[in-house]
Amino acid sequence: MADTRRDWQHKLSTSIIRDNQAVYVEDLCVIGLGRTRLAKSVHDAGLASFTGMLEYKAARYGRTFARVDRFFPSTRKCSTCARVNDKIALNVRAWDCPCGAAHDRDVNAAKNVKAAGQADFNDRGAQIRPASVPAPRGEAVTHPDAACSTRSVEGISAL
Repeated sequence: MADTRRDWQHKLSTSIIRDNQAVYVEDLCVIGLGRTRLAKSVHDAGLASFTGMLEYKAARYGRTFARVDRFFPSTRKCSTCARVNDKIALNVRAWDCPCGAAHDRDVNAAKNVKAAGQADFNDRGAQIRPASVPAPRGEAVTHPDAACSTRSVEGISAL
């Protein structure tokens, strides 16, 4: 079962990266979510490994990848007027902003994550953490004689 899920995640992440020039994800606290009543769903989805796949495949294909800060109020911030509302219960799937905009919770969050991901500090005040940058090819090479070290730790021979 786990191999099937991992294969599906690889195929989906490759498809997402190939079809998009930029991918922005919300940096969720998976460990914290694992302590809630949603724990089984969170762990079954394999969110941490999936976002890791997105990140390394974005680097491989030369795409932009960024994580939006987990404390950014993507769900409760109006994507139209940028007003931050009070906390919204998880069972509330749609809400209306005083500016007159009607929002679906997930669509609104996606718009806010995209806007936050497009700039380090954008007009909505969101911060993003840039993705890790892979080492240049010349710096990541292992020297052929590195494995044959003549050093030893007291009592343990290296050869």
